[in-house]
Amino acid sequence: MTLIHVPRPPKSAYDPDRPISSLLKAQVEHLREAESKLPLRYRSERYIKAIQTEGEAAEYIREVTEAIHDAHEDAERARRAPKRKRGLEIAAVADERAERKRANRGTRKPTANSRAKTSGKTRKK
Repeated sequence: MTLIHVPRPPKSAYDPDRPISSLLKAQVEHLREAESKLPLRYRSERYIKAIQTEGEAAEYIREVTEAIHDAHEDAERARRAPKRKRGLEIAAVADERAERKRANRGTRKPTANSRAKTSGKTRKK
């Protein structure tokens, strides 16, 4: 693969006090759309219509890019966090239910079907 040399841009390429160009304005609007999809705690409170210079645009772009990276890092940490195992809790609840069923077996009133079976008469449906 051939190596392509890209020259450094001149110092005059970036002027923080220069009015924002339409290309930079479009980029700010796209970043605003991406920012609107982030959870509220990551969003900036900047009003994009107030951005008038390249310096203000650069600052907003940096803020939103950092917020996007922070949101992804936090989501990745949450995904990798060890999940709490609930197997023992579920087994304990199942055991308690079984014990309650065993304890309640003799205390229930007989139903009509069970009375008919004990008297020798069965109901036909």
